[in-house]
Amino acid sequence: MANDKIKNMEEFAALSGISRPTVSKYFNDPESVRPKTRARIEEALQEHDYRPNMYAVNQNRKLTKNIGIVVPSLVDPYFAEIARNLERRCIDAGYRPTLFSAHGETHHEVDVLMTLRSIKPSGVLLAPLGRATDRAVLEKFCDDVPTLIFDSSVEQFGLAFVGSDNNQFTTHITDYLCRTGEPPCFYEMKTPANPNAHRRRQAYIEAMESFGLTPHVISIDGEGWEFEEISRLGGHKALEEGAFPTNTVLCSNDRLAIGLLTACYERGVKVGRQPDAVIRVAGQDGHPYSRFTCPPLTTISHDYDAVSKTAANALFDAIEGQVEPWKSTRIEGKLILRDSA
Repeated sequence: MANDKIKNMEEFAALSGISRPTVSKYFNDPESVRPKTRARIEEALQEHDYRPNMYAVNQNRKLTKNIGIVVPSLVDPYFAEIARNLERRCIDAGYRPTLFSAHGETHHEVDVLMTLRSIKPSGVLLAPLGRATDRAVLEKFCDDVPTLIFDSSVEQFGLAFVGSDNNQFTTHITDYLCRTGEPPCFYEMKTPANPNAHRRRQAYIEAMESFGLTPHVISIDGEGWEFEEISRLGGHKALEEGAFPTNTVLCSNDRLAIGLLTACYERGVKVGRQPDAVIRVAGQDGHPYSRFTCPPLTTISHDYDAVSKTAANALFDAIEGQVEPWKSTRIEGKLILRDSA
């Protein structure tokens, strides 16, 4: 087909069977789309002998000022805090953010993505559920809508990934706990909702082995996002059965640590660094309420400001046409020492 038979990029996208946003991404930067998609576009370009009007590309790039922000659950204070940071950055940059929660369920996440299509956002900042995400639906959405993935990486979907360095998180706090008392065991959910839990467990095992120590993983029953109650019940069982091989417990996240602190309190088990304390407990995430537990929780915290700034700026740049090749950015956490460990 000759070029004069195709009037615009919409017609080319329709003829080639490739979404209009994906075609636009390709013309902004061919390396910004996956190799198999790039090959399809280039084959279609050759077949139809099409070349875009780059002035029109630039004029049509920003369809709206809407930006979607999607998190797995707003009940989780970490996601509430990171969403608050992202909302503020969008507003300051002149965009209109709309916040969505997937409520920890696959069908809700799919519904959110469908709703986002209807408001025609300039872009989306998305923290996927992880193992519960419908990957085919997410992949198609990322092909159609400029999407920045944060917190939990799902393959090389979207424009890029920005999150915390879970390996550094766990290695750093494991090292601290080993240097200041008995080596920690690792306390986790057997079937965690967030895939970051698997990365943290592996980082703990590797850190312990590198220190010449034996790792011990305690996996408690429970599924879903009610982490505190799952951990409270699992903590009671672990304490009753003597499942902790050392007096130091590193929890996979702060919400599990809060549940374990409650179980210890209910059983009269003193937590902390004092001479009469029975157990040390530490978490990971920098939960906004970790300062106010009893005792205050030792943790390693996300750099909320750096994660939100990096993610938002990457999306804003892509919306403005500065599309970079896909990359993963992982930001180190900060150790916060408190009385629990």
